[in-house]
Amino acid sequence: MRCIRAALATLPVLALLVPLAGCGFKPLYGTQDGQADITAEMAQIYVANINERSGQQLRLALQAELEQGAAEDPHKYTLVVQPSFGGEAVDIHSDNTSGRTRITGHAHWQLFTVDINPRLLAQGDTSALDGYTGTYEQYFAQTLNAETAIGRLAHTLAHQVAQQVAIWFRTRATPASTRDRGPRAMYPAGGAISQSEKQGPMEQEGEDAVPDMATGRSTPDAGQL
Repeated sequence: MRCIRAALATLPVLALLVPLAGCGFKPLYGTQDGQADITAEMAQIYVANINERSGQQLRLALQAELEQGAAEDPHKYTLVVQPSFGGEAVDIHSDNTSGRTRITGHAHWQLFTVDINPRLLAQGDTSALDGYTGTYEQYFAQTLNAETAIGRLAHTLAHQVAQQVAIWFRTRATPASTRDRGPRAMYPAGGAISQSEKQGPMEQEGEDAVPDMATGRSTPDAGQL
């Protein structure tokens, strides 16, 4: 009876795995006939230096992501990453203090060949959010919370960049000539003065796709759009 129960318990799992084999599902880092070994290719990427402490955390995380346990030999490609980090106060209290700080991170990456005249192979963008709870009565803890949050954010960005690079190795898509961020959404700005009788004041979303009025940020363009 124990053997029968064990066999029946594995049936749902087997039933899920069988359709995956015929629906085009392929592991990103797996090797396939006629295609390059992505793990080996990523181990040949040199990550260029990134300024500041947060940039160094991002670079170290990227190096770990690209190695994937393989022998590192970064002589074929160069990965240039330009990160930016910003903080904003949320959960504003009546005494004008904030109970929560949200940190936004953005990274633009470019993959070049290692040549006398490097050639751009691919580029992309990625973003992530993190945050921490304010502890104003303990300055050291506050500083440690901020540094820890930025470290987590750097690891998240590194993982996303590595995935995008791996996808390029699989698809070999031609990089866009310009960065396309797409159209930004508009939201009604209730606290701004209208500049038109036919349309109320509008506010454009920020870099994190969130309007300023939702986070407490100030914008000089509110009511002028």
